[in-house]
Amino acid sequence: MTVAGLIFSNIHDGCIPEMTRFRTMASIPFGCRYRLVDFALSNMVNSNITNIGIITHYNYRSLLDHIGTGKDWDLARRSGGIKILPPYVTAYENAVANRLYESRLEAIINAKSFVSRCNADYVVLSDCDVILNIDLGKVIEDHVNSGAYMTIVTKKVNTAERHFDSNVKVVSVGENNALTDIASYKPKNGVVEISTNIMVISRKDLEAIIDDSVSHGYTDFMKDVIKRNLKKKLIRTYKYDGWYAYISSLESYFSVSMRLLTEEAREGLWGDRNRRIYTKLRNSAPTKYSDEAKVTNSLIADGCVIEGTVENSILFRGVHVGKGAVVRNSVLLQDTYVGNNATVNCTITDKNVMIKDSRNLSGHETMPFFISKGSMV
Repeated sequence: MTVAGLIFSNIHDGCIPEMTRFRTMASIPFGCRYRLVDFALSNMVNSNITNIGIITHYNYRSLLDHIGTGKDWDLARRSGGIKILPPYVTAYENAVANRLYESRLEAIINAKSFVSRCNADYVVLSDCDVILNIDLGKVIEDHVNSGAYMTIVTKKVNTAERHFDSNVKVVSVGENNALTDIASYKPKNGVVEISTNIMVISRKDLEAIIDDSVSHGYTDFMKDVIKRNLKKKLIRTYKYDGWYAYISSLESYFSVSMRLLTEEAREGLWGDRNRRIYTKLRNSAPTKYSDEAKVTNSLIADGCVIEGTVENSILFRGVHVGKGAVVRNSVLLQDTYVGNNATVNCTITDKNVMIKDSRNLSGHETMPFFISKGSMV
């Protein structure tokens, strides 16, 4: 049995425009040294899926730079490996497959060539804005044994503990984990079961979906594929009970990043040594701490220079915190420079930001202050 993977890199770019202005959702930095795509890629590689296509739309230069040949995920291979799938447009056809996609189903249609040529028995579909460490091998095994048409990975969440910034796919499940209904809305109270947008389907069925969608002009995967087949075919759910996060806005990016400072999150994502999260390697010098540096409850990548105080924060590679500076409850991306005696609180800085001496910047947990890439404050 062979399995291929498809990852959607641009599907939800509009949810967090502040950080996707110059990059895809897939290449948003996360957790000191990772990009969001690393979690989907690592989940597949750890489950022996080594033929992976990443569907792109636009702004994918940083994604190409991050992935390179795929060697950091052991995907630099003669057979299979990793493939970037940009939109395929010609001057001679008018089909859906011949224009820039706007939905998940249209993205799959654009990837028809990859699907038909991968020669896999099954295909795993995954978004890159869900953060989890899952054993996809168990999901695939469950799907094969059940004989289902499609299997959707779901997660039970308590809305009292988690705020949803945008619509999510809420599911209803019947006997034998059969999907009975699915709807997209913002859950407001109670415990709900939601789709993680990770799905398993046979390659032949996926090819049939593509052909049927093109011939009928279908564009919505949930309405035109899942709901149309609910009563005709067996669509099952696979309940995931591990650590899970979903990024749907700048506020949720900040909130999820702050959750990484808890032991539960770090254990849930990086605790299993058999399922590591891989990323692009860089040979950086260790972080330098001066005698005056004070660091508490923070994640700090290599290559940083800390001369001030850092509390409850996440610092990416190459961040400099000057003398007398205080950084609290913030996420500072690569090569951010915080000047002497500056104060930064509830702030997200993009790459290559300079905060001058004695500046005082503060947002709030529910509305973090964001500084765009390359800015000087």
